[in-house]
This record gives sequence, structure tokens and C-alpha cells, in this order.
Amino acid sequence: MTAVARSVRAWPRYLISLLIIAVAATPLIAYWLSNPEDQRLVDLDVYRTGGSALLLGLPVYDVITPAPQLLPFTYPPFSAMLAVPLGEMSWPAAQWVWTIGIVAALAVTVGYSFRPLLERFSGRLAVPVLFGLLAAACMYLMPIRDQVRFGQVDLFLVALCLLDCVVRKPWWPRGMLIGLATAVKLTPGVFLIYLAVTGFPRRDGNPEHRRALYMAVFTAALLTLLPFLVIFDDAKDFWFSALLDSERLGANAATTNQSLRGMLLRLYLPGWLTAVIWLAAAAAIGWYGFRHARRAFRDGDPMTGVALTGLMAVLLSPVAWIHHIAWVVIVIAALAGSGRDLRRLLVAAGVWLYYVLPVPWWGVSIKALEIPVLSPVVGKIVQDAFGLGAIGLVWLLASWLPRQRGADRAGSPVPRAVP
Repeated sequence: MTAVARSVRAWPRYLISLLIIAVAATPLIAYWLSNPEDQRLVDLDVYRTGGSALLLGLPVYDVITPAPQLLPFTYPPFSAMLAVPLGEMSWPAAQWVWTIGIVAALAVTVGYSFRPLLERFSGRLAVPVLFGLLAAACMYLMPIRDQVRFGQVDLFLVALCLLDCVVRKPWWPRGMLIGLATAVKLTPGVFLIYLAVTGFPRRDGNPEHRRALYMAVFTAALLTLLPFLVIFDDAKDFWFSALLDSERLGANAATTNQSLRGMLLRLYLPGWLTAVIWLAAAAAIGWYGFRHARRAFRDGDPMTGVALTGLMAVLLSPVAWIHHIAWVVIVIAALAGSGRDLRRLLVAAGVWLYYVLPVPWWGVSIKALEIPVLSPVVGKIVQDAFGLGAIGLVWLLASWLPRQRGADRAGSPVPRAVP
């Protein structure tokens, strides 16, 4: 029986998955889409405003969303071009289309990132139920809840990068989706480094990743240069003005910025010292993270390589809001593996619980108590919980997980790399 025939026969069973996901998503969607109009999917409103500006012939990087948000468009000009269809939709229609897209992107991410666990039960009725439950559980991670709350683009980019790295026989040129994601929002560019370190070092570098790197760079460059031909003034404004103004993104020292730089900014050190510490810490963590991403790939665990690279996108970026930590879905999947190792499952469950809870906001509450020593010290540590957690996850994936892979391989050998 061909793969297509198997898929056709299996799809009715996945109606169970659809039902579980729909039941889990309905409360979140109902809550955030019934928010007051001026608080509803505010980031989607930014995208839509950028698309509308192009339709009206207005300068994209000068327009802002209506009061009280007053948010500017902060993405590369190619993103504004992609947002034109949103600008042509009514606001209610755009909300529904985007929110359903977020849920679909999450389902794709869960399906591919938890593939080793799902394949363990291949052919059984338990697979659609398990897939639905996994997607439902991930839906309630705080970074994913915030995707729905703000109408964010991050899950689409996570899915693009994940598919490009782990689909076994893509119908598109491998690397093209990473290039697309990088042109839409610069932070997925960390996957160019991932393709480089897994494709080039020493003679045993993966040749497919070398070709994928060329394709990713070509695609990103092409889609970055295209706006200069179509909307030259807007492209110039972004690359030579808006990009250099990090304050356009919001208060960089706010609790929601969980990047290395965000955590350092909340220490309120002299600006030059913050910059020096940030650059040193970013270099050290970047070297450690990409080194172990390459090691994971060569050890036959590309999912861990993708998870580590996603965490680099969070930690190394000047600004990484809580919803940027959507990569935690892949981290949890990499920790869980095929589900044969109880310790890995327990650790994965612990990470899930940690990122379900609004821990950073507890830190804000502790600081507000103004208890000597406790409030400023403990409160600040708790306020940085998700960023510090991301650093801990890098260690878990890079150091702890390799020692656990033996138990997984004892039950099911893993190929060296995704063919």
C-alpha cells in the first residue's frame, strides 16, 4: 500500500485529533477574541497596518496602529508585502483567519517535533488521540497562549524552520523555508548558522546541509532585495533607520523581554558595561549552543539540534518577548524523544509545567511587595525565569540529554541524520 493510500485511509481517525485540538483551543480563542477591541490581537493589527499602508501608498515605517496601542510596524519590508492580503480583509475576518492559522501551525509543529513518540505507536488508534493531547497540552504553554493573545507570527516561523530541517523528503528545495522565515523576521537567521555548522566542519560535514545553506542564503537575499525593487523608500527606511532603533519594539527592559540582553537591562548597570557583558555572554552561549547542535545532529538527533538553535534565537536576540519562546514546543519534544525513557518524559513534563505557569509575572509581584532583600533580589531572579530557564534548557539539551540517549537507542536505533 502506498503512503498516499495509507494517508487517505487514516485521515478519518484524525478527526479525533481535530476534535481534541478544537476543544482545547476554543476557550483561549473565545477569551482573546472577545477582548475589548483596542486590546485584541494587537500584533496582528501591526501586520495588518503595514499591509494597509502599502495599499494606501503610505510610508510603512511611519504609520502606527490606532490608540491606545500606537504600535509601529517593526518587521522587514518583505513582511509588509506579505501582509497586504490582511490589509484587504475586514478586521474580524483577519482575526479568525490568523487565529486558525496559529492553531494549524501549532499542529504541524507538534506533529513533526513529536514524530519519534508518535511513530512508536504507528498504525494504532492511540496515535490520533496522543497527537491531539500533545497539541492541546502545548496550546496552554504561556508562549503559545501569547501567540493567540497577540496574534503573533512566531509559530509560523517555527513551523517553517522545523519543516526545513526534519522533513525527510521535502518537495521544496531544502533551505528555502529557512530563507523565507529569515526574510520575514530576522531572528530565524540563526538557522543559517545551524546549516553551516552541520554542513561544513571537517570532511564529514553533511552535503545536503551545505546545499540547504546555499538555498537559504539565496532565498533570504532574494526576498530581502525584492522590496528595493518594489517599495524602495520603505526598504531604505527599514535597513537604514527603523532596524537600528530597538526602542521601536517596546521597552527593552520590560519583563516580557527574556533575552540575555533583556535580563541584563533589568540590572540597570551602566550602558557600556551592559553591552560588554551581553556581547561576552552571547558569544559564550552561542559557541556552546551551536557546538552542541552540531554534535546532536551528528549523533543522529537532529530534533535536539533544531531545539538548541531555536533557543539561540531567543537568547542571542536583543529583544525576545515571551511569545518568542514558542521554540519550547520543540525543546519538550526533543527531551521526550520516543517516550521509552521515563526520566526524559518526567523532565519534559517538568519543562512543560514550568512554561505553562506565568512565572516571570510572579517576580513582578514579589518586587511590588518591597520587602528588603527579598523583593529586589528574589523578585528579579523570578522575573527573569523564562530567560534563565532557556539557559537551563540549553544545558539540558547539550549536556544532560546525550547521556540519556542510550536508553532510547536500546529500544529503537536512530539514523545518524534525517535523509
